Amino acid sequence: MPLRFLTAGESHGPSLTAILDGIPAGLSLTPDIINKELARRQQGYGSGGRMKIEKDTVQILGGVMGGETTGAPIAMLVQNDDHVKWKGKAIEPMTAPRPGHADLTGAVKYGYKDLRPALERASARETTMRVAIGAVCKHFLAQFGIIVGGYVASIGEVQTDFGDMPFEERFVRAEESDVRCPVETSAQKMRAEIEKTIHGKNTLGGVLEIVALNLPVGLGSFVQWDKRLEAKLAHAVMSVQAIKGVEVGDAFENAKRIGT
Repeated sequence: MPLRFLTAGESHGPSLTAILDGIPAGLSLTPDIINKELARRQQGYGSGGRMKIEKDTVQILGGVMGGETTGAPIAMLVQNDDHVKWKGKAIEPMTAPRPGHADLTGAVKYGYKDLRPALERASARETTMRVAIGAVCKHFLAQFGIIVGGYVASIGEVQTDFGDMPFEERFVRAEESDVRCPVETSAQKMRAEIEKTIHGKNTLGGVLEIVALNLPVGLGSFVQWDKRLEAKLAHAVMSVQAIKGVEVGDAFENAKRIGT
């Protein structure tokens, strides 16, 4: 059965919700497994003020009984603590779209006179439920010895040379870094770059690497376009807010080389 999920909720609404369908019965699952990943999401050097307001914890509302999945869809909810500051207040309409956001296109598509409905749903706050869903999937993959990890490779102009550092070591070191960079010399430069950008009232981009280890041969298929593993991965990654490019392996460097 293929996995599928839906999320719902607004950035400053009462709560965010998700439904994950396709996890088989018999998987041990507790809120603590998900909350650990939600706590990781709220870390990071230079994070916005919203991260300090929210203390995300998940409620599992369906699909789990007695600490095990039942095979039914898993329903999850995370409260928005910031909602109380907005509740009952008259909120001025937002009419000036922000460059690079979904405000303008959302308003044009759905006919909004106020931009807030678009920005509230398009907000990166939605990734809270992506992380909750991902936590369940990551835990499921771990039952088969599959390890998924990630780290920051660059921020702005600061690039990282990992040398021959094993992936497992990169994962561990990234957990110890507030910029999630395994190489401390690069991490120091990244912090300085972030501080400079904050003082300049601007924003920065970066590159992260996600690695899956111990995958069995034969996942995905070449038979049809919509079954290709790399296509599915690229689709999923590109659906995350602010992601603008995906590279599989050393694809961009390999494009400069001959085949032999």
